[in-house]
Amino acid sequence: MNSKPDYYAHATSIDCSFWDARPDNTEISLLVIHNISLPPGEFGTSGIRELFTGCLDKDAHPFYQDIAHLRVSAHCVIYRDGRIEQYVPFSGRAWHAGVSSFQGRERCNDYAIGIELEGTDTLPFTDAQYVSLTSLSKHILLHYPLITCGRIIGHNDIAPGRKTDPGPHFDWARYRQSLFDNRELRL
Repeated sequence: MNSKPDYYAHATSIDCSFWDARPDNTEISLLVIHNISLPPGEFGTSGIRELFTGCLDKDAHPFYQDIAHLRVSAHCVIYRDGRIEQYVPFSGRAWHAGVSSFQGRERCNDYAIGIELEGTDTLPFTDAQYVSLTSLSKHILLHYPLITCGRIIGHNDIAPGRKTDPGPHFDWARYRQSLFDNRELRL
């Protein structure tokens, strides 16, 4: 039997209440890559964690006024230095995709795992992020075999016209090639 651990051993687990159960008999079959930075374009802040845990102070930054009320999450966030935080067990439904559709099937949150990379559409991601993303993705692919290479997509692919992430600086070729690289990964 293929066990499906809910948590990635190399991630720090963070309590988050912005998730729920997937619909009954829903198979996890999609991996969605996002980017996020809070405030926009700033890295190394506590903004992402505060947003995903419902603790974002709307007065801490002008941008927060418009988003502090949101109830959103992702399964994991990978920071610029490669650190991984996990907010939602993989078997749970994180609230990351919003209004979305993949190959004619709507409500991608129901059957997707969402990974946020700390970043923007305008800057390249770090080597440490690609190493961590590869390791995390290999873990997910091992435990969720319905997620094939063709079912690893960007937020922009499931919400075209509404979302642009992970953006033009995400190196899809590098990432996809790394999934087939059998060298030992360092975290």
